[in-house]
Amino acid sequence: MLRRFHQFWLRLLTPVARFFLRVGIGPDIVTAVGTLGVCIGAVGFYPRGELFWGTIVITAFVFSDMVDGLMARMSNRSSKWGAFLDSTLDRLGDAAVFGGLALWFAGGGGSFVLACVALYDLVMGSVTSYAKARAESLGMTANVGIAERADRLVAVLVAAGLAGLGVPVVLPLVLWVLAVASTVTVIQRIVAVRQQTHGTDQTAAEGASAPGAGSKEKGPQ
Repeated sequence: MLRRFHQFWLRLLTPVARFFLRVGIGPDIVTAVGTLGVCIGAVGFYPRGELFWGTIVITAFVFSDMVDGLMARMSNRSSKWGAFLDSTLDRLGDAAVFGGLALWFAGGGGSFVLACVALYDLVMGSVTSYAKARAESLGMTANVGIAERADRLVAVLVAAGLAGLGVPVVLPLVLWVLAVASTVTVIQRIVAVRQQTHGTDQTAAEGASAPGAGSKEKGPQ
């Protein structure tokens, strides 16, 4: 079902991607503008308690994440730089969303506890992504987890939008669920990497402790 939903939006946004390419707009520009829009929507609306309109603005710019990918594939401009930029700016956008909610709860929202939970979600979301990136940089994988970025973002945006429409109970519940799910995901990724490194680390340790390992015979003086 989620795959069909994703494919639906890809088909819908394909003409937009083609138009941007035709007028000379590159995918990196779309990525940067999209992130800026998400940050403005989150930091500009959420701390003031305008959760519904903030969510509308954020959602509008979140789709840029699909558009820039489409543009890169259409123009054969997919690159390591583009992937790096997209991933880095995603972290910035996510931080703005959870940071904006934390500011709201610390102020007009009147809940220090929920402000702390929102900040915890912000930190753990970054750690979740870092764990995967770090594992891949070491030649391993850490694709496991019950709380992927897309899942976290959709959940918190829906909850914030409902809170803005007068259904406040959903947002605190989602923030707590995400706190637990993100923690579990980080643990799952740590365990996955540990399992992948256990055999190689043990072999390396045995090799280092073998007689003569690391020593060199002296040559003629």
